[in-house]
Amino acid sequence: MNSNLLEQLKWRYAVKKFDSQKKVSDSDWKTLEESLILTPSSYGLQPWKFLVVQDPKVRKLLTPHSWNQTQVEDCSHFVVLAARSELDDAYLDFFIDEMSRIRNVPKETFAGYKKMIASDLKQGPRSKMIQEWATRQVYIALGNLMTCAAVLKIDSCPLEGIVPPKYDEILKLSTTPYRTAVACAVGYRSKEDKYAEAKKVRFNREKVIEII
Repeated sequence: MNSNLLEQLKWRYAVKKFDSQKKVSDSDWKTLEESLILTPSSYGLQPWKFLVVQDPKVRKLLTPHSWNQTQVEDCSHFVVLAARSELDDAYLDFFIDEMSRIRNVPKETFAGYKKMIASDLKQGPRSKMIQEWATRQVYIALGNLMTCAAVLKIDSCPLEGIVPPKYDEILKLSTTPYRTAVACAVGYRSKEDKYAEAKKVRFNREKVIEII
């Protein structure tokens, strides 16, 4: 129902204090993982990696580089969303091979599509800003994760107040093609979180929506 969806979006907020004793069930978490996997991306390239940090020791190391926000350690699942910093031939070939395998058609079928992608992201102006382009894709995944969580009545909190280079160092991303973009804490709000009952502040329709 439309009203149910809107009600859940009104219910969600950026949780400031999680109930550390309440965990997301395995079945619900698998659903949220699938929501990340199913996130749309430009060209379908999926230029991301999602690191689910469950090791308490690693979370503790990340906290000082997260403005000491308690959500990092208190939430049920802590997700670091990383964006590709490069788009090389090997990755593009892998993508085309996967399209061929999954759709059961010869990869030569996608020769024109591959050329179009390469002309844009490997030779065109955007080739000089691949990480920025990929980060924009990652934020689609972040929004998808938070919306799907809200539909399941699971709380979340996006964290941009982090130090990406330190995250990369701790999570050993520095030697990979991926770089930390943003993080998201997922779990259940604490009864002690005073922001849970705060009224949501949103501009009115006339301020943000224009029909042309």
